[in-house]
Amino acid sequence: MAGDTGNAAVELIYYTDPLCCWSWAQEPQWRLLLYAFAGRLAWRYRMGGMLRGWDRYDDPVNAVHRPAQMGPLWMQAQHMSGMPIDTGIWMHDQPASSWPACLAVKAAELQSSRAADLYLRRLREAVMAERRNIARREVLIDLAADCARQHPDVLDPDRLGDDLDRPETQEAFRDDLKEARYQGIGRFPALIVRRPGASGIILVGWRPFEILQAAIAEVAPELGPGRRPRDAEAYRAFWPRAVARELDEALSAPARVASR
Repeated sequence: MAGDTGNAAVELIYYTDPLCCWSWAQEPQWRLLLYAFAGRLAWRYRMGGMLRGWDRYDDPVNAVHRPAQMGPLWMQAQHMSGMPIDTGIWMHDQPASSWPACLAVKAAELQSSRAADLYLRRLREAVMAERRNIARREVLIDLAADCARQHPDVLDPDRLGDDLDRPETQEAFRDDLKEARYQGIGRFPALIVRRPGASGIILVGWRPFEILQAAIAEVAPELGPGRRPRDAEAYRAFWPRAVARELDEALSAPARVASR
Protein backbone atom coordinates (compact mmCIF):
# COMPACT_ATOMS: atom_id res chain seq x y z
CA MET A 1 0.00 0.00 0.00
CA ALA A 2 1.34 3.45 -0.94
CA GLY A 3 1.99 6.19 1.56
CA ASP A 4 3.63 5.94 4.97
CA THR A 5 1.78 2.90 6.27
CA GLY A 6 3.58 3.01 9.64
CA ASN A 7 2.05 6.36 10.58
CA ALA A 8 -1.16 6.11 8.57
CA ALA A 9 -4.27 7.19 10.45
CA VAL A 10 -6.49 6.47 7.44
CA GLU A 11 -6.53 3.84 4.71
CA LEU A 12 -7.85 4.66 1.24
CA ILE A 13 -8.87 2.00 -1.26
CA TYR A 14 -9.29 3.64 -4.66
CA TYR A 15 -11.26 1.70 -7.29
CA THR A 16 -10.46 3.12 -10.68
CA ASP A 17 -9.62 2.35 -14.29
CA PRO A 18 -7.03 3.96 -16.60
CA LEU A 19 -9.72 4.48 -19.26
CA CYS A 20 -12.24 6.08 -16.88
CA CYS A 21 -12.76 9.77 -17.76
CA TRP A 22 -14.33 10.49 -14.36
CA SER A 23 -11.23 9.14 -12.63
CA TRP A 24 -9.16 11.60 -14.68
CA ALA A 25 -11.65 14.31 -13.76
CA GLN A 26 -11.09 13.40 -10.07
CA GLU A 27 -7.30 13.81 -10.23
CA PRO A 28 -7.21 17.42 -8.93
CA GLN A 29 -9.18 16.50 -5.81
CA TRP A 30 -7.53 13.11 -5.29
CA ARG A 31 -4.02 14.49 -5.57
CA LEU A 32 -4.79 17.41 -3.30
CA LEU A 33 -6.11 14.95 -0.71
CA LEU A 34 -2.82 13.02 -0.81
CA TYR A 35 -0.90 16.28 -0.46
CA ALA A 36 -3.10 17.69 2.31
CA PHE A 37 -2.66 14.62 4.52
CA ALA A 38 0.75 13.44 3.37
CA GLY A 39 2.29 11.02 5.83
CA ARG A 40 -1.06 10.22 7.47
CA LEU A 41 -2.68 8.26 4.64
CA ALA A 42 -2.02 4.84 3.15
CA TRP A 43 -3.67 4.08 -0.17
CA ARG A 44 -4.06 1.27 -2.64
CA TYR A 45 -5.37 1.23 -6.20
CA ARG A 46 -7.83 -1.43 -7.28
CA MET A 47 -8.30 -1.75 -11.04
CA GLY A 48 -11.96 -1.85 -12.04
CA GLY A 49 -11.77 -3.53 -15.46
CA MET A 50 -14.39 -1.08 -16.72
CA LEU A 51 -14.30 -2.18 -20.36
CA ARG A 52 -13.49 -5.83 -21.04
CA GLY A 53 -14.67 -5.48 -24.64
CA TRP A 54 -17.34 -3.68 -26.59
CA ASP A 55 -19.20 -6.90 -27.36
CA ARG A 56 -20.28 -7.05 -23.70
CA TYR A 57 -20.15 -3.41 -22.56
CA ASP A 58 -23.36 -1.69 -21.49
CA ASP A 59 -23.61 1.54 -19.48
CA PRO A 60 -27.33 2.40 -19.27
CA VAL A 61 -26.69 5.22 -16.78
CA ASN A 62 -24.70 7.20 -19.37
CA ALA A 63 -26.34 5.63 -22.45
CA VAL A 64 -23.02 4.27 -23.71
CA HIS A 65 -23.16 1.00 -25.63
CA ARG A 66 -20.60 1.51 -28.41
CA PRO A 67 -17.30 3.41 -28.84
CA ALA A 68 -18.71 6.48 -30.64
CA GLN A 69 -20.93 7.23 -27.63
CA MET A 70 -17.94 7.55 -25.30
CA GLY A 71 -16.83 10.89 -26.79
CA PRO A 72 -19.83 12.90 -25.47
CA LEU A 73 -19.31 11.39 -22.00
CA TRP A 74 -15.69 12.52 -22.03
CA MET A 75 -16.82 15.99 -23.12
CA GLN A 76 -19.14 16.09 -20.11
CA ALA A 77 -16.28 15.10 -17.78
CA GLN A 78 -14.08 17.81 -19.30
CA HIS A 79 -16.79 20.45 -18.90
CA MET A 80 -17.46 19.55 -15.27
CA SER A 81 -13.87 19.09 -14.14
CA GLY A 82 -11.83 21.47 -16.27
CA MET A 83 -9.25 18.75 -16.87
CA PRO A 84 -7.72 18.52 -20.37
CA ILE A 85 -9.49 15.81 -22.36
CA ASP A 86 -9.12 15.10 -26.08
CA THR A 87 -12.13 13.13 -27.33
CA GLY A 88 -10.57 12.56 -30.75
CA ILE A 89 -9.36 9.09 -29.81
CA TRP A 90 -12.98 7.88 -30.01
CA MET A 91 -13.11 8.93 -33.65
CA HIS A 92 -9.64 7.90 -34.80
CA ASP A 93 -8.28 5.03 -32.67
CA GLN A 94 -10.94 3.66 -30.35
CA PRO A 95 -9.57 1.59 -27.42
CA ALA A 96 -10.98 -1.93 -27.61
CA SER A 97 -10.62 -2.66 -23.90
CA SER A 98 -9.33 -1.23 -20.63
CA TRP A 99 -8.11 -4.62 -19.41
CA PRO A 100 -4.60 -4.42 -20.96
CA ALA A 101 -3.98 -1.11 -19.16
CA CYS A 102 -5.38 -2.48 -15.89
CA LEU A 103 -3.04 -5.47 -16.17
CA ALA A 104 -0.12 -3.15 -16.92
CA VAL A 105 -0.79 -1.19 -13.72
CA LYS A 106 -0.76 -4.45 -11.76
CA ALA A 107 2.51 -5.38 -13.48
CA ALA A 108 3.99 -2.04 -12.39
CA GLU A 109 2.73 -2.71 -8.87
CA LEU A 110 4.85 -5.87 -8.75
CA GLN A 111 7.84 -3.51 -8.78
CA SER A 112 6.47 -1.10 -6.15
CA SER A 113 3.41 0.94 -5.21
CA ARG A 114 5.38 4.02 -6.27
CA ALA A 115 5.90 2.52 -9.73
CA ALA A 116 2.19 1.78 -10.03
CA ASP A 117 1.31 5.33 -8.96
CA LEU A 118 3.61 6.94 -11.53
CA TYR A 119 2.60 4.59 -14.30
CA LEU A 120 -1.14 4.91 -13.74
CA ARG A 121 -0.81 8.68 -13.95
CA ARG A 122 1.15 8.39 -17.21
CA LEU A 123 -1.52 6.11 -18.68
CA ARG A 124 -4.23 8.60 -17.80
CA GLU A 125 -2.33 11.50 -19.37
CA ALA A 126 -1.66 9.53 -22.52
CA VAL A 127 -5.19 8.38 -23.25
CA MET A 128 -7.07 11.43 -21.98
CA ALA A 129 -4.93 14.25 -23.36
CA GLU A 130 -2.64 12.72 -26.00
CA ARG A 131 -4.95 10.38 -27.98
CA ARG A 132 -2.75 7.36 -27.27
CA ASN A 133 -4.50 4.01 -27.36
CA ILE A 134 -3.64 2.29 -24.10
CA ALA A 135 -5.31 -0.91 -25.23
CA ARG A 136 -2.25 -1.51 -27.42
CA ARG A 137 0.66 -3.40 -25.88
CA GLU A 138 3.30 -1.34 -27.70
CA VAL A 139 1.81 1.86 -26.26
CA LEU A 140 1.85 0.40 -22.75
CA ILE A 141 5.55 -0.47 -23.09
CA ASP A 142 6.38 2.93 -24.58
CA LEU A 143 4.66 4.72 -21.70
CA ALA A 144 6.59 2.60 -19.22
CA ALA A 145 9.77 3.76 -20.97
CA ASP A 146 8.56 7.36 -20.57
CA CYS A 147 8.25 6.83 -16.82
CA ALA A 148 11.66 5.15 -16.66
CA ARG A 149 13.37 8.07 -18.37
CA GLN A 150 12.09 10.39 -15.65
CA HIS A 151 12.36 7.91 -12.78
CA PRO A 152 14.99 5.30 -13.72
CA ASP A 153 15.23 4.10 -10.13
CA VAL A 154 11.47 3.44 -9.83
CA LEU A 155 10.20 1.65 -12.93
CA ASP A 156 11.93 -0.90 -15.17
CA PRO A 157 10.06 -0.99 -18.51
CA ASP A 158 11.66 -4.26 -19.63
CA ARG A 159 10.51 -5.98 -16.48
CA LEU A 160 7.03 -4.51 -16.88
CA GLY A 161 6.83 -5.96 -20.38
CA ASP A 162 7.84 -9.37 -19.07
CA ASP A 163 5.47 -9.15 -16.11
CA LEU A 164 2.43 -8.38 -18.27
CA ASP A 165 2.04 -12.09 -18.97
CA ARG A 166 2.99 -13.43 -15.55
CA PRO A 167 0.39 -15.40 -13.58
CA GLU A 168 0.99 -13.11 -10.59
CA THR A 169 -0.17 -10.12 -12.63
CA GLN A 170 -3.29 -11.90 -13.83
CA GLU A 171 -4.08 -13.04 -10.29
CA ALA A 172 -3.63 -9.54 -8.84
CA PHE A 173 -6.08 -8.14 -11.40
CA ARG A 174 -8.57 -10.93 -10.70
CA ASP A 175 -8.34 -10.10 -7.00
CA ASP A 176 -9.16 -6.46 -7.77
CA LEU A 177 -12.20 -7.45 -9.83
CA LYS A 178 -13.38 -9.83 -7.12
CA GLU A 179 -12.96 -7.20 -4.41
CA ALA A 180 -14.93 -4.63 -6.42
CA ARG A 181 -17.78 -7.13 -6.82
CA TYR A 182 -17.67 -7.94 -3.10
CA GLN A 183 -17.97 -4.24 -2.24
CA GLY A 184 -20.78 -3.79 -4.77
CA ILE A 185 -18.76 -1.25 -6.76
CA GLY A 186 -19.61 -1.01 -10.45
CA ARG A 187 -18.94 2.70 -11.10
CA PHE A 188 -15.63 4.52 -11.00
CA PRO A 189 -13.99 6.23 -9.35
CA ALA A 190 -14.99 4.82 -5.99
CA LEU A 191 -13.17 5.42 -2.74
CA ILE A 192 -13.26 3.63 0.60
CA VAL A 193 -12.09 5.82 3.49
CA ARG A 194 -11.48 3.97 6.76
CA ARG A 195 -9.40 3.46 9.82
CA PRO A 196 -6.99 0.57 9.30
CA GLY A 197 -8.98 -2.62 9.65
CA ALA A 198 -12.38 -0.89 9.97
CA SER A 199 -15.31 -0.76 7.53
CA GLY A 200 -15.32 2.98 6.75
CA ILE A 201 -17.12 5.17 4.22
CA ILE A 202 -17.67 4.47 0.50
CA LEU A 203 -17.82 7.39 -1.94
CA VAL A 204 -18.85 6.53 -5.50
CA GLY A 205 -18.42 8.81 -8.51
CA TRP A 206 -16.73 12.17 -8.96
CA ARG A 207 -16.74 14.24 -5.76
CA PRO A 208 -15.66 17.80 -4.89
CA PHE A 209 -12.62 18.10 -2.65
CA GLU A 210 -14.73 19.21 0.32
CA ILE A 211 -16.55 15.87 0.28
CA LEU A 212 -13.29 13.92 0.31
CA GLN A 213 -11.99 16.18 3.07
CA ALA A 214 -15.17 15.68 5.10
CA ALA A 215 -14.83 11.90 4.79
CA ILE A 216 -11.34 12.12 6.29
CA ALA A 217 -12.72 14.32 9.08
CA GLU A 218 -15.47 11.82 9.85
CA VAL A 219 -13.04 8.90 10.04
CA ALA A 220 -10.10 10.72 11.69
CA PRO A 221 -11.17 14.12 13.06
CA GLU A 222 -7.82 14.61 14.78
CA LEU A 223 -6.19 15.20 11.38
CA GLY A 224 -7.95 18.54 10.93
CA PRO A 225 -8.36 20.12 7.49
CA GLY A 226 -4.89 19.21 6.23
CA ARG A 227 -2.21 21.44 4.75
CA ARG A 228 -2.20 23.58 1.60
CA PRO A 229 0.72 24.52 -0.68
CA ARG A 230 2.02 28.07 -0.34
CA ASP A 231 2.41 28.42 -4.12
CA ALA A 232 2.50 26.53 -7.42
CA GLU A 233 6.21 25.73 -7.07
CA ALA A 234 5.65 24.02 -3.73
CA TYR A 235 2.85 21.93 -5.18
CA ARG A 236 4.83 20.99 -8.28
CA ALA A 237 7.68 19.90 -6.02
CA PHE A 238 5.24 17.30 -4.65
CA TRP A 239 3.39 16.60 -7.94
CA PRO A 240 5.83 17.49 -10.76
CA ARG A 241 3.35 16.73 -13.57
CA ALA A 242 0.48 18.79 -12.13
CA VAL A 243 -1.60 20.46 -14.85
CA ALA A 244 -3.18 23.91 -14.60
CA ARG A 245 -6.52 22.65 -13.28
CA GLU A 246 -4.76 20.70 -10.51
CA LEU A 247 -2.79 23.77 -9.48
CA ASP A 248 -5.98 25.80 -9.41
CA GLU A 249 -7.65 23.24 -7.14
CA ALA A 250 -4.70 23.15 -4.76
CA LEU A 251 -4.24 26.90 -4.52
CA SER A 252 -7.91 27.86 -4.29
CA ALA A 253 -9.25 25.18 -1.93
CA PRO A 254 -9.91 26.65 1.54
CA ALA A 255 -8.31 24.90 4.50
CA ARG A 256 -11.57 23.97 6.18
CA VAL A 257 -13.64 20.88 6.79
CA ALA A 258 -17.04 20.73 5.15
CA SER A 259 -19.90 18.53 6.27
CA ARG A 260 -20.66 15.52 4.08
